[in-house]
Amino acid sequence: MERKEHWENVFSTKTEKEVSWYQQYPKTSVDFITALHLPLDAKIIDIGGGDSYLMDALLDLGYTNLTLLDISANAIERIKNRLGEKAAKVTFIVSDVLDFNPSKQYDFWHDRACFHFLTQVNDIEKYSSIVSRALANDGKLFIGTFSDNGPKKCSGLEISQYNMESLRLVFEKDFDLTGCFAEDHPTPFDTTQNFLFCGFKRK
Repeated sequence: MERKEHWENVFSTKTEKEVSWYQQYPKTSVDFITALHLPLDAKIIDIGGGDSYLMDALLDLGYTNLTLLDISANAIERIKNRLGEKAAKVTFIVSDVLDFNPSKQYDFWHDRACFHFLTQVNDIEKYSSIVSRALANDGKLFIGTFSDNGPKKCSGLEISQYNMESLRLVFEKDFDLTGCFAEDHPTPFDTTQNFLFCGFKRK
């Protein structure tokens, strides 16, 4: 419960621009998704997206089979309120990703800045196993984490930093690495955070 309580508190006490991960437009994620040329009815799930603007952007592009999972009910309510009537076009799941038991398989799994909050080996392995169950045979995976040059903490919590090889090893059992790149994320506080973004496809 401690993890859930932490995030419920964050999303009840801070505005969207008072958190370091805020992006007015998630260009990196959108560019990656559109480059895959996924059909508009592709089943896409965003993990730990909170009230980010990825759902807004994908709805505007015409995607019709979207799911957002987040541990915080407060975050889900915030994005529902922002989306208004469009919220009916998104499936919302309030759950810790480690408790997620997928009832269907997805074509694309997106995670920007959720995975790196897992710091215990068994939790990281469980996450990888859930991804494997959740993705279809030709499914794609896109992970954004803090790099070796990124912060060591976020939102007051310890995180796990990654480089290309260490992230590849997490998913190597079932997925092939298709590429990685680093990117500086400008925060609302006039600082930068170095992220590593990696794409994977099922073997």
